[in-house]
Amino acid sequence: MQIFENVTVTAEGNSYFGGAVTSRKLTFSDGSVKTLGFMQVGEYEFGTDSAELMEIYSGEVEVKLPSSDEWITILGGESFQVEANSRFGIKVKSLTDYCCSYL
Repeated sequence: MQIFENVTVTAEGNSYFGGAVTSRKLTFSDGSVKTLGFMQVGEYEFGTDSAELMEIYSGEVEVKLPSSDEWITILGGESFQVEANSRFGIKVKSLTDYCCSYL
């Protein structure tokens, strides 16, 4: 289990796709930001402003990255990166616990 210390948590949560994807924002003393959340089973598309590292803590997803036409499977304990100013598809196969780091 990963533990984050010395962070500010934004109490108001983020909700997307009718509540199927939720997150909370963590801001670290150095100004870096992460979000922690859950994704329900479904298919979604996200856009990025900055590069992102998506760590899947538990669950299973398939991801279609902007530079590929193929879907790749990501399981709990694995991660993937998405480039800035792009869009990616994600198919959530089971309830997924995730952390997104903005790079």
